[in-house]
Amino acid sequence: MKNLISLILIGFATVQVEAQQIPDALRYAQDDITGSARYRAMGGAFGALGGDLSALNVNPAGSAIFMNNFASISLSNYNQQNKSNYFGTSSRAEESSFDLNQFGGVWVFENYNLDSKWSKLSLAMNYDRTNNLNNSVYSQGYNPTNSVANYFTSYANGIPASVINGNPYDLLTYQEQQAFLGIKGELIESSVGNQYVSAVNPNGNYYQENSVRTMGYNGKIAFNLATEYDKRFYFGVNLNAHFTDYRSSTRFYEDYDDSPGANSSTGVQASQFTNELYVYGSGFSFQLGAIAKITNQLRIGLAYESPTWYNLNEELQQILAVNCPDCNVRQDDFFAGPNTVIFYPTYSLQTPSKYTGSLAYVFGTSGLISVDYSLRDYSNMNFRPSQEFVQANNTINSALDVSNEIRIGAEYRIKKWSLRGGYRFEESPFKDTKTVGNLNSFSTGFGYNFGSIKLDMAYTFAQRENRQGFFTQGLTDPATIQNIQNNISLTVGFEL
Repeated sequence: MKNLISLILIGFATVQVEAQQIPDALRYAQDDITGSARYRAMGGAFGALGGDLSALNVNPAGSAIFMNNFASISLSNYNQQNKSNYFGTSSRAEESSFDLNQFGGVWVFENYNLDSKWSKLSLAMNYDRTNNLNNSVYSQGYNPTNSVANYFTSYANGIPASVINGNPYDLLTYQEQQAFLGIKGELIESSVGNQYVSAVNPNGNYYQENSVRTMGYNGKIAFNLATEYDKRFYFGVNLNAHFTDYRSSTRFYEDYDDSPGANSSTGVQASQFTNELYVYGSGFSFQLGAIAKITNQLRIGLAYESPTWYNLNEELQQILAVNCPDCNVRQDDFFAGPNTVIFYPTYSLQTPSKYTGSLAYVFGTSGLISVDYSLRDYSNMNFRPSQEFVQANNTINSALDVSNEIRIGAEYRIKKWSLRGGYRFEESPFKDTKTVGNLNSFSTGFGYNFGSIKLDMAYTFAQRENRQGFFTQGLTDPATIQNIQNNISLTVGFEL
């Protein structure tokens, strides 16, 4: 690789832009199966069972199943492997982390008034890390036709050069700022009629690397109230506080050493484009649920989860480094000082609601089997203010679809031991399932009951394939990514 000798650092003032895309919305709309080890071992199929603090994430009526006061805490190891293929070149990246991903408690109040059928009331509070966002993806290969210059021309086309060159930088829109980057970095140049063309070697075979490192989490605290009626019917409600903290570092590198006709003495030789993104915010949702014992063995459940209404803040820094021996690229060509970060005004995101139906059969004290079915219409997501995110919301509506999810769990008890297994299938949220594929997950685990203390362990395997474009426009040739997750969880529970 060449040394990148001319550094272009672009600092942004506070502006409102439509830079958000579908991946940004899905980051907060999709939940992983996290929670307690018992919950994870059984694939999260707890909608008609309850009796586990993480089960409140599926059906808030589940806290009324508890017989006694109970608390639990869970620790998990998250391991993600990403195998990438980009124009026939294979790459691999891996990320592993530990996390205190669940803790909470439930308080059960019996009603000893024999004249009332309302026999029990429960109050619970539970924290779950609903999504661990730590991940690392690396792709490399030779693109036969498309350069990063196409990214910049896709933003620049239609913008008069006088707008880009004649206005203070802090008054430019995001689109105009990207055009400014491409022009000042001499990756693109003006053509006719406010159009722009690539200024790099036109003969293809561009060597490209794309590295994405993310860190952070989505978390939820559920404040729960549930009740038991006639010892057969259970009703519950959750008020949920959501919060997120997410950082992404994306580095794209391109050079032209192997491009036919490459001339090392003139023109752009290589470029590196880095984006540092930080997103943080909070949200609110609520859940309603009911469980009914049809017989002593057969149970059904029904639950509704409202949209989550997020208020989000973003900070962005972009750095473009260019190797060009005879270009006029200089740091003083830029209007803003180095290391300046853009602070976007707070914007809102509404995720889709979710419906879950559940069925469980309990074999006395020897075990159980449970099935949950959920659906969620991702095309209903939207950014707000809506008038400022017209393009992004239209793309969400046209590209996304209803996603169905099946979770199956089973448990077999041998004296104080419990053996568990689970399966989870989640459809792609995209109409084009090649963009993001279906998810398949298998889980297993065991538990031991010491009496007032319970110890549970779980192992979860999940796999999903997707196509990841390095940019959302211009240079969109995708790498095929196979994501594999291997997670281990340990939970300690206490009867209080």
